Amino acid sequence: MDISSSPLHRAHKVSLLRRQPSSPVNSVSVIGFSLPQITSPSLAKCRWKRSSFGVVRACVAVEEKTRTAIIRIGTRGRCLDGLEMKCVSLSSVWIRFMGLSDIIVDNVNQLDSPLALAQAYETRAKLQAKHPELTSEGAIHIEIIKTTGDKILSQPLADIGGKGLFTKEIDEALINGHIDIAVHSMKDVPTYLPDKTILPCNLVREDVRDAFICLTAASLAELPTGSVVGTASLRRKSQILHKYPSLAVEENFRGNVQTRLSKLQGGKVHATLLALAGLKRLSMTENVASVLSLDEMLPAVAQGAIGIACRTDDDKMASYLASLNHEETRLAVACERAFLEMLDGSCRTPIAGYAAKDEEGNCYFRGLVASPDGTRVLETSRKGPYVFEDMVKMGKDAGQELLSRAGPGFFGN
Repeated sequence: MDISSSPLHRAHKVSLLRRQPSSPVNSVSVIGFSLPQITSPSLAKCRWKRSSFGVVRACVAVEEKTRTAIIRIGTRGRCLDGLEMKCVSLSSVWIRFMGLSDIIVDNVNQLDSPLALAQAYETRAKLQAKHPELTSEGAIHIEIIKTTGDKILSQPLADIGGKGLFTKEIDEALINGHIDIAVHSMKDVPTYLPDKTILPCNLVREDVRDAFICLTAASLAELPTGSVVGTASLRRKSQILHKYPSLAVEENFRGNVQTRLSKLQGGKVHATLLALAGLKRLSMTENVASVLSLDEMLPAVAQGAIGIACRTDDDKMASYLASLNHEETRLAVACERAFLEMLDGSCRTPIAGYAAKDEEGNCYFRGLVASPDGTRVLETSRKGPYVFEDMVKMGKDAGQELLSRAGPGFFGN
C-alpha cells in the first residue's frame, strides 16, 4: 500500500516548510514543529576557494571581530554536499554558488545536525552564565566536525561500525588540540574513552522517554495490523515487535530529526519513534502524538544526557566543566554505562537501561536485553544507595545476570 495516498494521511499532511510569523527568533516548521534558528550579533564573511574551473569549493564563516577563542567546542554535523563549511555561531551564511550568484541559507538546520548544534549552544550558554569572561564576542568558538556516522546514511549503523562512528573524528580533534572540549549525546559514546581524554561532566538530563509520532494514530496500540514503524534503533524495534507483533519495522530509517520527520510526512512509514529529549531541545514537540511510558519502551542507556569531554592534562577546561556538572545525572549515566559495558553492547544488540533516584533517595535501575526480532526479552532491576561505587556495582551485577540468563549465542552478531 502506498502510505502517502491514504485519505487519512492526506487529511493530516502538513507542509514541511511553513513559514511562521516573524519574531525575535525566526523559525520554520517541519510537520508542525517549530525549529528555532540560532542567532548571532555578528555578520558572516566568506573566504572563497576556487577550483581551476572558477567554481567555489568552500566557504568559511567567520565573526567580524576576530579574536582567539578561550574555549573551542567541538560538535558533530554535516554540511551541504559539495561544500566544506564551518559555521561559527551564525544563523545566516552567504554562499557563492557556481560563481553566479549569492544565496542566503538562513536556517542552519539545513547545513548541520540541528540537535548537535542545539547541545553545543546549550553548553555555551551554561558556560557563559557561570563565567563572565566567556561572554565577550568570540570567547567561545563552535567547531562543526563531520563524523563518519553523519556522512554515511544509506546503511544501518550496525553495518558500518556502530556507535563510535559519531565520536571518532571529534575525539581525534580533541586529542590533537584542534578543539578544547567535545560535546556528545551520551548514548552515542562508546563505553570506552580514548586515551588522553576524560568525560567529567554531564549536564542536567532531559526527559528519557521516547515519543510516538504519527499522522493517523495516537499510539502504537492504535496502529492497524501491518503498519510500518520507522526506526534505526534495534532497541526500539525489538520492544515494538515484542509488544505489537502485528506491526512491521523499517530498520534503515536514519537521518537527523528533520529528515526522519520528512520521511514520515512523505509516506515512507506510518509512524516513528524519536527521543523526547531531542525534540524538547529543538522545541519540536507540538505534533508528538503520545509519549511512551517506561514500561512500554525502556530507553537507551544514557538517553537524554549530554556529556562533555576534555583532555586529561587540561586542568583549565576540567575546571570549567566541573562548574557545569550535574552529579545526579553523572551517577545515573555511570550506572547505565556499567551495565552496557558488562554486556559489551553495540548497535547490533538491543539493550536498554535506566537509572534514577527514587522517592527515598535511592537508585532504582532497570535493564533489558532482547533478540532483534523481539521474540525474547529479558529484564532485571536493582535498588541501592545513590553512590557512585554502589551504582556502578549495580549496573555490572545486572549486566552479569542477563548475560547468564541469555546463554551462549544470544549476543552473537
